[in-house]
Amino acid sequence: MPRVFPFTAIVGQRRMITALILNAISPQIGGVLIRGERGTAKSTAARALASLLPEIEVVADCPFSCDPYRADRQCDNCRERVQRGEELPVVRRRTRFVDLPVSATEDRVVGTLDIELAIKKGERHFEPGILAAANRGLLYVDEVNLLDDHVVDLLLDSAAMGVNVVEREGISFSHPARFILVGTMNPEEGDLRPQLLDRFALCVDIQSIRQTEERVEILKRIVQFERDPEGFYREWEPRERELSQRIERARLQVADVRYTPADLYAIAHLTSEMNVDGHRADIVILKTAIAHAAYHERHQITDEDILVAAELALPHRLKRQPFQDTEMRFQELADRLAQARREVSQPGQEKPAESMSLVEEKKTLVRW
Repeated sequence: MPRVFPFTAIVGQRRMITALILNAISPQIGGVLIRGERGTAKSTAARALASLLPEIEVVADCPFSCDPYRADRQCDNCRERVQRGEELPVVRRRTRFVDLPVSATEDRVVGTLDIELAIKKGERHFEPGILAAANRGLLYVDEVNLLDDHVVDLLLDSAAMGVNVVEREGISFSHPARFILVGTMNPEEGDLRPQLLDRFALCVDIQSIRQTEERVEILKRIVQFERDPEGFYREWEPRERELSQRIERARLQVADVRYTPADLYAIAHLTSEMNVDGHRADIVILKTAIAHAAYHERHQITDEDILVAAELALPHRLKRQPFQDTEMRFQELADRLAQARREVSQPGQEKPAESMSLVEEKKTLVRW
C-alpha cells in the first residue's frame, strides 16, 4: 500500500487540523466542511488523518465493521447471531478511508434490499452501500457542493443519527453508520444551500499560505516525500504515533468531561448575541468544546475550549451582509464570552452549580 503524506507534516492550516482532530475524537460532532481554493491540502489532510487513526476491533466477517462488544452498535445480522448464542469473531484492522464519488446515487450510498428474494423465499438480503463501508471509518466527500442535494441530506442524516435504515415494501434493515465526515469544496465552483451548510457541524475556510518561509518548507517536504515516501514517513512516524495515541486517549476520556450550567449559559449567550438561527450551533459548540478538553487531557471544559469550538462552529452560520467578512476573530469571541461570564455572575442570574458530565446526564453527545 503506497504511503500517504503524514498528517503531522502538513504546514500551517491550524483551524483545519484542529477541526479534523476533534471530529476524529468525537465523530458525533457532525463532520467538518473544508472550503478553499485548489492546492491547499484539503484532500491531503483528510487522507492523512485516516492513515494515522488508531486500529479498531471489528466483527471479522461483517461487512459493516460492527463493534463486537456493543449491541447498540451492531447491524441486524450481528444482533441476531448474538441472540442465537453465536460468538462473534473479532479482528483488529486499520480505520478505513472511503471516498464518495460525485456521481453517487441514493442506492449506492445507503444500500439496497432484494425485494424479489424476500417475496419468493422469505429471505432478507441487503446489499451494503457506501455508508456500510464507512462505518467506524472516515467518509471523504470531495466537491460536496456538486453532489445532489438529496444525497448530501442522506449523508448528514446518517452522520447525525449514527444509523442507516433502509425500508422497502414493508421490509427494513438497519446497520450502524458512525463515521468521521469530511467534506471539501472550492467556493469558486458554487456554494452549498444554506440549509445544507448549517448541517455541517464545523466549517473551515482555508487559503494559500502567504509567508515565504512556510511556502519554502512546503516545497521541501513535498519534494522529499515524492523522492522517498518510506524514508519521509519514517522521519515523521514518531509524531504520527504520538498523535494517534493522543486521539485514542481522548476518545476514552471524552464521555467523562464535565461542564457547568454557567458554561451552558455562556454558550447560549454567545450564539444569541451573534443572532445565530436555530439551536444546532449551541449543541455543536458544546460537543466540540468537550472533545477539545479531552484532547488536552482536561476533565472539565474551559473558556479556551468554548472559544476554539465557537471559532469553528459559528462563521458559516452567521447572517452575512453584502461585502461583509464573516470570519470570526478570536479576540471578538473572547470579549463576547467574557461578557457572558459577567452576566451569569450578576445578582438574579443562575449561579454555577455542580458540574455535570455526559455520563451522568445519560446523553450521547460525543460518544464514538
